Amino acid sequence: MDIALWIIAALLAVLFLASGAAKLFVPGKAVVEGFSVGAVKAIGVLEVLAAAGLVLPAVLGIAPVLVALAAVGLALLMAGAMVFHLRRHESRQAVVTLSLLALAAFVAWGRFGPAPFAA
Repeated sequence: MDIALWIIAALLAVLFLASGAAKLFVPGKAVVEGFSVGAVKAIGVLEVLAAAGLVLPAVLGIAPVLVALAAVGLALLMAGAMVFHLRRHESRQAVVTLSLLALAAFVAWGRFGPAPFAA
């Protein structure tokens, strides 16, 4: 179980690091309709922080409970993204977002419950 949680957390971290970095360096014209440039950049910062929080605390051995908290935050971010996509009738993106939400929730459940890091 621990290995599966590490793999999923690492994959989510890579994905959200890339996604967040892209949002931070997006030109103003590429902003999604309904969001300001500042909002997109704020979402990008949250994604980069979540990516770091999924891996770094456990690797460094500093407050590994932050991994579970980062996963919860990422799941909440994905819940908001899913609502956004559903309101725009973008069902394909909503399904992808739901999958990411489920993976983040699995990491949170695993790290809070059956496979927490040893203190």
